[in-house]
Amino acid sequence: MTDPDSPTERLVDLLDLERIEENIFRGHSPDEPLQRVFGGQVAGQALVAAGRTTDGDRPVHSLHAYFLRPGVPGVPIVYMVERVRDGRSFTTRRVVAVQQGRTIFNLTASFHRGEQGFEHQMPMPDVPDPESLPRLADEVRDHLGTLPESLERMAHHQPFDIRYVERLRWTPRELEGVEPRSAVWMRAVGPLGDDPLVHTCAVTYASDMTLLDAVRLPIEPLWGPRGFDMASLDHAMWFHHPFRADEWFLYQQESPVATGARGLARGQIFDRQGRLLVSVMQEGLFRKAGG
Repeated sequence: MTDPDSPTERLVDLLDLERIEENIFRGHSPDEPLQRVFGGQVAGQALVAAGRTTDGDRPVHSLHAYFLRPGVPGVPIVYMVERVRDGRSFTTRRVVAVQQGRTIFNLTASFHRGEQGFEHQMPMPDVPDPESLPRLADEVRDHLGTLPESLERMAHHQPFDIRYVERLRWTPRELEGVEPRSAVWMRAVGPLGDDPLVHTCAVTYASDMTLLDAVRLPIEPLWGPRGFDMASLDHAMWFHHPFRADEWFLYQQESPVATGARGLARGQIFDRQGRLLVSVMQEGLFRKAGG
């Protein structure tokens, strides 16, 4: 029997879109006290819609997406899929996400039939094992004595266990000389089943959770009052190997540049054996709060 209160069950349900036409799907959006729908949710649902129009024998190898407008929590999102190409080796899909009659998100995804070829990769960083690190909620609770209401709510509903490789910094003084880098261990808090598309879309969801941390680190503490309003502008991912999102993966993140109120972040996702599973790029908008 499934548990409707389980964060992973809610994530699987979130990614289980309703097909309302051959190439049209509808996803629900939780009615939560947020300013906008979480971008990782929209990206994950859009990728599900794209994948549901393929034969399933070609895993996704890349996606490129733009966040065009903020989504409204609690309002369903309709995903319209265009079957751009079905070739001998590659399949391409374009997805438009619409809410309340307006386009909020565009995604193009490419699927590739497996082939043999040469291999190389950059090595995985040497970091502590996830079991030796505190859970995010526990680290914040230990420092503050209690959890802020927003983080308490997030900890209760969060489908991923997140553990920062380096200790959290709480004051501007602690940020002096800090490089724009961050790393976290993550995994779904419960089993996600055996559908590879669900695991791919779950990691797509998770990839938007902490990536812009690397941009913020030299500016302000990650867990405290925000001096900047943030929004994801675009998102790109390349998938190199199959994986399970309910097993530990390391998300290494860095920001090569920030300028013009925009910050660029790139991430690498490794499994515990050191295989590079996914590469990620994202640009975010950073404006002074209230500006």
